[in-house]
Amino acid sequence: MKKLKEFLKHEYDAGKVIYPPKPLYFQAMNLTPLEKVKVVILGQDPYHGPNQANGLCFSVSPGVRLPPSLQNIFKEMRDDIGKPIPEDGDLSKWAQQGVLLLNSVLTVEKEQAASHQGKGWEQFTDKIISVVNDRCQNVVFILWGAYAQKKAAFVDTKRHHVLQSVHPSPLSSHRGFFGSKPFSKTNAWLQSKNLKPIDW
Repeated sequence: MKKLKEFLKHEYDAGKVIYPPKPLYFQAMNLTPLEKVKVVILGQDPYHGPNQANGLCFSVSPGVRLPPSLQNIFKEMRDDIGKPIPEDGDLSKWAQQGVLLLNSVLTVEKEQAASHQGKGWEQFTDKIISVVNDRCQNVVFILWGAYAQKKAAFVDTKRHHVLQSVHPSPLSSHRGFFGSKPFSKTNAWLQSKNLKPIDW
């Protein structure tokens, strides 16, 4: 974390624009503390366009155009559980109900996708997943795409439930994301463990 802090300070000192804003780096953990975690959704990097990244994977702030992956997530939600596609892409209400929306890397340089990979964030977020795996019970891990599946490959499936499919991006969504029903399957699992379902 010290090395990561030095790297980020250097980036700011060089005048680079970093997303999300500093107060939102740890928004996923702030909105979904460990004792509230019921579901984990893993992303890769924050969005790198202006005003998009808000510290929650796949989520954008109100008023921001829905990115393609999020559009597909909402389409699957509509087809799976009949919810209309929301006007905005802010997923804070999911987070507040116990859905940990965790990116593997928590910062990115403006317009430079994957620019902060390999700087230390991955070790930090690996540890978060490890702590959830060890200390929580009956968590649903929703792993979209090979990157997320590899990152959470160690999750104990005797204690937790893992749902896997291809990534919701337009490049892969028609190869098994659409029709995977992650929302209804998550709630069915939670209810089978006498836990309150998520109001997606």
